Amino acid sequence: MLRKGILLTACLAVFGNANVPSVQAQEAKAAPIKPLEQSIYYGGDIITMEGDKPTYVEAVIERDGRIIYAGKKSAAVNKFAGKTIEMDLKGKTMLPGFIDPHGHFMSAVLMVTQVNVASPPMGTVTDIASMIKKLEDFKAEQGIKDGGWIVGWGYDQDLLEEKRHITKLDLDKAFPNNKVLIIHISMHGGVLNSKALEWAGVDENYKSPDGGVVARLPGGNEPAGLLMEMAYIPIFEKLPQPSEDGMMELMEAAQMQYASNGYTHAVEGFTHIKDMNTLKRAAKEKRFFIDIASLPGFTEMDEWLNNPEYPFGEYNNRLKFQGGKFTLDGSPQGLTAYMASPYLVPGPNGEKDWVGSTSIPRDELAKLAKIMVANDIQIMFHANGDGAIEDAIFAIESAGIKADQDKRPIIIHSQFQKPEHLSKYAEIGISPTYFSNHAFYWGDVHIRNVGVKKASFISPIKAANKLGIVSSNHTDFNVTLLDPFFVMWTSMKRETRSGKILGADQRIDAYTALQNITTGPAYQFFEEDRKGMIKKGMLADFVILDKNPLKVTDVDAIREITVLQTIKEGSTIYKRKSVEKLNGYFVKNTLKFEENNDVISGFVNAQKVFDGLFGAGKTMANTVDKIDFAESSVVLIVTKPSKISKKIDVVYSEFNGDELFIKYSIREGNKNTFASSGLYLATIPKGVSKVQFKLKSNDD
Repeated sequence: MLRKGILLTACLAVFGNANVPSVQAQEAKAAPIKPLEQSIYYGGDIITMEGDKPTYVEAVIERDGRIIYAGKKSAAVNKFAGKTIEMDLKGKTMLPGFIDPHGHFMSAVLMVTQVNVASPPMGTVTDIASMIKKLEDFKAEQGIKDGGWIVGWGYDQDLLEEKRHITKLDLDKAFPNNKVLIIHISMHGGVLNSKALEWAGVDENYKSPDGGVVARLPGGNEPAGLLMEMAYIPIFEKLPQPSEDGMMELMEAAQMQYASNGYTHAVEGFTHIKDMNTLKRAAKEKRFFIDIASLPGFTEMDEWLNNPEYPFGEYNNRLKFQGGKFTLDGSPQGLTAYMASPYLVPGPNGEKDWVGSTSIPRDELAKLAKIMVANDIQIMFHANGDGAIEDAIFAIESAGIKADQDKRPIIIHSQFQKPEHLSKYAEIGISPTYFSNHAFYWGDVHIRNVGVKKASFISPIKAANKLGIVSSNHTDFNVTLLDPFFVMWTSMKRETRSGKILGADQRIDAYTALQNITTGPAYQFFEEDRKGMIKKGMLADFVILDKNPLKVTDVDAIREITVLQTIKEGSTIYKRKSVEKLNGYFVKNTLKFEENNDVISGFVNAQKVFDGLFGAGKTMANTVDKIDFAESSVVLIVTKPSKISKKIDVVYSEFNGDELFIKYSIREGNKNTFASSGLYLATIPKGVSKVQFKLKSNDD
């Protein structure tokens, strides 16, 4: 706020509804003709992602959500009729909006109602005690009463100091009167306490279903708490959820997790009927501002296949049912990925010669896949282990698919594929979406579980691309961070937590890494004619970065790149809160100082007020930065006129919700023959309601 009680804000008048025309009169009027208007982006590195080598353009023009021009700026000037809004990148980098090829959007929705019990870098849990503390704090913060549910996500036993699975005994001590579930990082299982197991009907007489794992306490048949795969999925499906109205209210926060990371397209990776209906309602109510591709699960195929309520392959208010999803196995770090040969370690219950498990027999899988293909449904397979990958290949071949048919079957994760699998991928047109984050998160675990040779060929993007196979690279959010630059880094560095390099021969360059989150997934979703590139006719989906990933010389610095703005079809859906200095203005003499006040600081939120205080001083050597008061306010720091020149710098700024803290310094310069004011102006997001200013002292 302003010092000495001075307030610089615009006053808004509120008018009544007098002279408002009736509904009938409004309907009788002809709709006004919308004036032509377009936006031009220029002044930075604009990477088009068109072609196999980096190409740049100087300018891009967007109109009505589409790109109508991409090329030289000189050729764009005055080429298009109507008003042109200038979007100066100011040296930043613009790319097509990122596409997350595989994740779990509905889990992102529900994350708001759960607690993060992940280990670094996703969370702060390091041992069982710190996990219990997180759950206890969450119960207190949320006011969860006895009998209620406490749900955590991101649990990874391999990253706990104890190096073991947590059990119901650990949870029961702290939560004897609550039902507790901590969801495994793989999202293919979880640990339940006694109250939750009782609710689920899992006791010593419970028989593990085919494709399911139930961990038992030593020396008996009593459940220990851990359920995986087909033992877990039916229980997860019936967990209490927020009301339908509550789910609608959570949609914005879920999408903002994607938009703030530069993604304009998300995936709901195994959608149940109830969630298909939830997504449909959200689409009907126009709640989506990014595109959502939903993959309905094979377990409910009888309900959605050829059902006119669920049309496939077309967008409806940014929701598309993309293809049918088969989950063939679990996770390699959870020892539930289905391998062609045994793990080097015992199974979850100490089983010898353990190969994991598959959720569906090969012949049944082939039959269901053939039905989907016959009904023009794109088929997608979750397959981590080489055994599961071979089942997927068998099902695709059994369905009669060949590469020239352009069916684009997708194998999701495709982690422990054998080198000889790749030639088969090329032959029948399989496109893999890889998961290179595994190299960092669980690379060391994979070495222990399957050996260094097999572990070193996970996510072989380089080998696949060499055979002409189009690939993508995903986060599997919320299994790993929804961070595109971490995805790039893991595919370029392939470094484990302990610092080992896992498969150096499969490292890729930055441009290939970008292809795997732009053009690659666009192809996989049959959207290469509308997404993934910056070229005429494509959607105006953009992400603006603080640095150019292709010009970062240190691969580790890739992780430090920041998303500044995300644009979906010409509209900004995310803009990083920042203090952006303005140039080219001077102080008018209308700004008056009180006798004992040497500095005025505050913020202005309207053009008229700003113009009354400051003028534009454009010269041949000076440019005047433009201000859009529809999206921004302006902070100001002004010193009282003096013959000693003063320079003001902001040394630190921090946003906290809708409040902003600014620390600034004032340096004295030369003595002049005339009096002048030191001036600092900067734009801030429009939603900021309070600004606190502090002058830097010698002690700071």
